[in-house]
Amino acid sequence: MKTAIVYCSKHGTTEKIAGLIADKLDGEEVSVINLDKDNGPDPEIFDRIIVGGSIHEGSIQKRVKQFCTKNLQTLLRKELGLFICYLNKEKQNEQFEHAFPQELREHSKARGYFGGELLFERMNFLDRWIVRIVAKKKENVSEIDYRAIDRFVADLKPLDRKESKLNENAARQP
Repeated sequence: MKTAIVYCSKHGTTEKIAGLIADKLDGEEVSVINLDKDNGPDPEIFDRIIVGGSIHEGSIQKRVKQFCTKNLQTLLRKELGLFICYLNKEKQNEQFEHAFPQELREHSKARGYFGGELLFERMNFLDRWIVRIVAKKKENVSEIDYRAIDRFVADLKPLDRKESKLNENAARQP
């Protein structure tokens, strides 16, 4: 299966997670594409598209939204995974809903909320100042949910024939 992982990453956490997902899709042809450095792939040439970004100031990156809007009809014909990186677990569902159009959320085979990081050494002065005031943090924070990444990848991977047969037989039994 030919897969594109399309993302934006402000301080590197989403980039790290995109790489982890690519590594876990072992044996597949995977292209990892940063929308900040590339205008985005032609989604027609891929079987599966995974789209992700981080939430800053209540919104996902503009380029992620533009990619989804521009390619909406094509994405609705592809196997799709969507994810966000966001530290506030209480608001992650709300942020996910704002990040992606309803049609894509409903169509997606996998959805991921992967936590996030605050990496002060990767922030500019203004970002560090805002984080210190708003989040009341002065040191790096890493709260990536690695189990959620594993579940996300498992949702994307097809069951092998043996597992599929077992599930089929279990479904038939009363």
